[in-house]
Amino acid sequence: MTITLNGERRDVPSPLTVADLIRHLGLKPEHVAVERNRDLVPRSRHAESRIDPDDVLEVVTLVGGGSPVPAEAPPLVIGPHRFRSRLLVGTGKYTTPDLMRDCLEASGTEVVTVAVRRERLFDREGRNLLDFLDPRRYTILPNTAGCFNAEDALRTARLGRELLLGLDNPGADWVKLEVLADTRTLLPDPLSTLQATEILVAEGFHVLCYTSDDPVMARRLKAAGAASVMPAGSPIGSGQGVLNPNNIRIILEDLKGDNPDYPVIVDAGVGTASDVAIAMELGCDGVLLNTGIAGAKDPLRMAHAMRLAVEAGRLAAGAGRISKKLYATASSPTEGSIAAR
Repeated sequence: MTITLNGERRDVPSPLTVADLIRHLGLKPEHVAVERNRDLVPRSRHAESRIDPDDVLEVVTLVGGGSPVPAEAPPLVIGPHRFRSRLLVGTGKYTTPDLMRDCLEASGTEVVTVAVRRERLFDREGRNLLDFLDPRRYTILPNTAGCFNAEDALRTARLGRELLLGLDNPGADWVKLEVLADTRTLLPDPLSTLQATEILVAEGFHVLCYTSDDPVMARRLKAAGAASVMPAGSPIGSGQGVLNPNNIRIILEDLKGDNPDYPVIVDAGVGTASDVAIAMELGCDGVLLNTGIAGAKDPLRMAHAMRLAVEAGRLAAGAGRISKKLYATASSPTEGSIAAR
């Protein structure tokens, strides 16, 4: 059945009680308070309070201070998915899975990218990635990293969908497509990327395409049905930030010309929080990163910095910077000054 949960329409199992909903969301009952159709549901009645189709529920908890994001901030929309956070974070390169889990929490992300691999299912201590990554909390974005031809990328995307269907995760309907040209530069193969995009779109995937900052290829990927085009700021893992902001501006103009809400996300090359802020100030809709957090001297602190940078950059883009001038302009009025000129 469909209900409205915290202002968003959601499909949930039926029949369902308030207690069932809290378990379905992976929440601790003692950490939340619930309203149903604007009436408080006491904790003692959670198990007996039935939820009906089209009910409106609010599930709230306590947070430190107030939300750093204005309440009116629009969500990031990619295909059928809607997110409050505009930071997408990878799960690789962390020294421990516990650190990965804590960094994801600190980043505020709602989307995590994972690679589909033949590697052993468990580490030396018998732990699986999913022991530290709650599929009920995060929307998982499987990627085709490490693929160097369209055929391998297609196989990987299909395997990723199968895995997420088994987890009942909403990320089963999308994929981050990477088809790389070589191991030295990790630049995308444009022809194979376009070919794989067309096939995956025909198979019902919502495709998020990793590409270079070439505006022509960006237009072709959108025309092929990509749900989002994701130009690289700089080479994968390089930490160089956005090397060619003018090309990103052209891509934004071209892809948003007939649809201002079309999502353009900078993917790859981010090294620190200022790189994220720059991407957002250019007008990008989000940033996807991994090494910038996992490779930092203090990953946990950097994860929090990246979170704030996305929010600051987005706010600054909407506020509009002042124009650049060659000469100084006094911020204080000169009239009435006692200084001689």
